Amino acid sequence: MLEILYQDEYLIAINKPHGLLVHQSAIARDATEFALQMLRNQVGKHVSPVHRLDRKTGGILLFAFDKDAEKAMHQQFMTAEVSKKYLAILRGFTPDAMDIDYPLAKENGTIQDAFTSFITLQRAEIAVAFGKHPTSRYSLVEATPLTGRMHQLRKHFSHILHPIIGDRTHGCNKQNKFFKEQWQMTTMLLHASELQFIHPVTQNKIHIKANIQDEFKRVMDFMNLNYTKLI
Repeated sequence: MLEILYQDEYLIAINKPHGLLVHQSAIARDATEFALQMLRNQVGKHVSPVHRLDRKTGGILLFAFDKDAEKAMHQQFMTAEVSKKYLAILRGFTPDAMDIDYPLAKENGTIQDAFTSFITLQRAEIAVAFGKHPTSRYSLVEATPLTGRMHQLRKHFSHILHPIIGDRTHGCNKQNKFFKEQWQMTTMLLHASELQFIHPVTQNKIHIKANIQDEFKRVMDFMNLNYTKLI
């Protein structure tokens, strides 16, 4: 059963597990379960996603029950009227706060402005040697992307040399291998934690939050990071 975070007659939001595809894709033929079909079966109604999360990203995923609500929410996402927050665990000690203003290229080569703001919530140093270093250092951050480019957070954190742990495309292969061998962890430690928007029908302000999931908690446990502060 998918965890439902919000539901009315127009919209429904779930806490998507890490590793679950939003919908069927030719680039992930190994997958047999999809959030779209699982949710349709669970609520017994047609739903359509109004935005996307990467397969390995967990957290808030919003769907619409009808076309008008779907189009209205698509428009809000496209015009950056939706406020999004993410939690991520990054390699190294990050600054207390930072703005990343770094344009990103689309697949066709078109350059787009991209802006991310983040704050560091907690830092961890664990007594496990990595490479030439006697310990391993990590940071838990809360990120607010002000634009919605593909893989924006993943690319931006890689750009500042603090990649997201578990990001195989834009991250650190040595760290990812280290986590897999040391802790049997293959999840990307990126979680869509909050979503705020104006309801397209009622015009009410909607604020949805999603708690981190078990694998994210497990990593925070062995890093001695306090996830109760996130609730």
